[in-house]
Order: sequence, then C-alpha cells, then structure tokens
Amino acid sequence: MSTASLPRHIHVELQGHKGPVNVARYAKGSAKYILTGGQDRSVRLWNASLGTEIKAFNAHGYEVLSISVAHDNAKFASSGGDRSVFIWDVATGMTTRRLAGHMGKIHVVEFNEDASVVASGSFDSTVRLWDLRAQNRAPIQILEEARDAVQTLHVDSTTIIAGSVDGHVRTYDLRKGELRSDYIGHPVTAVVPTQDSQTFLVTTLDSHIRLMDTTNGKMLNDFTGHSNSSYRCRACFNHGESTVVIGDENGMVWAWDLLDAKLLQPNPPPKAHNKVITWTEYHPSDAGEMITSSADGTCKVWRHPT
Repeated sequence: MSTASLPRHIHVELQGHKGPVNVARYAKGSAKYILTGGQDRSVRLWNASLGTEIKAFNAHGYEVLSISVAHDNAKFASSGGDRSVFIWDVATGMTTRRLAGHMGKIHVVEFNEDASVVASGSFDSTVRLWDLRAQNRAPIQILEEARDAVQTLHVDSTTIIAGSVDGHVRTYDLRKGELRSDYIGHPVTAVVPTQDSQTFLVTTLDSHIRLMDTTNGKMLNDFTGHSNSSYRCRACFNHGESTVVIGDENGMVWAWDLLDAKLLQPNPPPKAHNKVITWTEYHPSDAGEMITSSADGTCKVWRHPT
C-alpha cells in the first residue's frame, strides 16, 4: 500500500472568473504558472506561487472548455462553444490563428510534442488535426470514427487517443495507420496515459476509473468510491504515478493506490470545493503540488505543508 498522500493544504485560491471554471492547466517545466478557462468566455493566466492574475485573454464568444499549453510556453490553444480552435501568443495576449471547421462546440484541444500540430475533439463526433506550419487553414486530417461527442484527447509523436461519449476509447497509430477501439461501455470524459505509454486511465460517467493496458485494451484495475455520473471530471496520476487522483461531483478529491486500487485516507475525503470539480492536474515537476478547478468559480492550488 502506498504511503503517498494528497497535497491537502490550500496554497492559494485563484478567484477572478465569473461562473464555473472548466479547465486549469499548468505551464510546462518548472514554471509556476496556470491557465484557466471558464464559462465567462475568458482564459486567465495566474502566478501559482502568489495567486495573482497576470493577464486575461478575451476573444472567445462562448464558454472555454479546453486549454493546451505548448512545450515552450510561448503559445497555447483554447476551445469551447465557438466551434473554432484559438491559438494564442502568450506575450502579446493576441490570437494568432482561429481554426474553423467543426460543426459543434469543441470539448478538447491538444498540441503534439513540438506544437506543430493541434488536435481538436468536438460535439460533432470528429477529431480534426491542424498543421500550424501550413498557410492553409483546412484540417490535414479528420477522424470520423466516433459516434458521439469526443470529450478527451491525448496526442504524442505516434498516437492519438480519443475518448467519446459513445463509450469507446480509440487509439490511432499514426505510423502504422491502424485504429484500435476499446469499448468501455460508458461515456468517456478523460483519458490520461502513463509516461511510458504502457497503460492509461479512463474516466467514465459510471463513477469508475479504469486502468487499461495500452497494447491489448485489457482492464488492469478499477477505482471506485467517488461520484461521477453527469459531468466531465478528470482522473490523473500523481507526480510519481503511484496514485490515482480525481476531483468528483461532490467537490471531494479522492486518491487510490495505483497497484491495489485501495482508497487512501482520509476516506471519505473532506470537501475541497462547493460544487463539481471539473479538472485535476499535478504540477509537471513539483511532486507536492496540484490544482483543482470547479464550477464554484475557483481554482485552488494545493501543496503539502512545508
């Protein structure tokens, strides 16, 4: 049993959005910056150490549902109700591109490793890939296998993993031109692979989180106890990938040991937010820090007491 514990001490609370915060993403590397996107149509950049807002990015006409930060932190992509992918220059605060083509709201955007390509997944059941080096604004590829809204994407150098409300996780091998579809049986809201890409976590709307084998789609573990049946919540790994963590619809943050799927104490956990927790993410290099965002209008930075 793991002795790992969640960062329980609220370091700072980020308040500035009017209404639900749908997504919160750390900057890459050791930087202590956070981008949040909300129902108020804004993306906001925060200093995670001080809890101060640095900049607001206002170009969306509808709620912001997803953010992806480029490897060098110089740009980010965002999406939501606009049906377009927005590419932003962080320094100027301006959009450099808007990529249109989806027929419905865009639930998720993800850069590839060098941020030359961005993938978008939509309510229209498609995944579109956009080459940011090309002058042409049309997508370079459209993946149309999903039968319902695409809620989550993971992109790396050789594969794209797409999770859909149709209950499937689809893994596209770009080098081999192959597709594997794993039927989970419940709407998929998040897919997060381990760093070695051997396994991935699938969050679904039946209050289960499943650890799946990447090579054969076999379920290796099942994590339960939390409440998640209506909203997009996101399970993730802690920094050392020894623990599975999720914020749920009751505003609680739950954690399990990865190997034996036992709930970590305290069980049940105390309330972290007053409403559903929409996003949970660990800092990429600081093992003792994580963020949660919520429909209660806040994003909280959690740290181990020093």
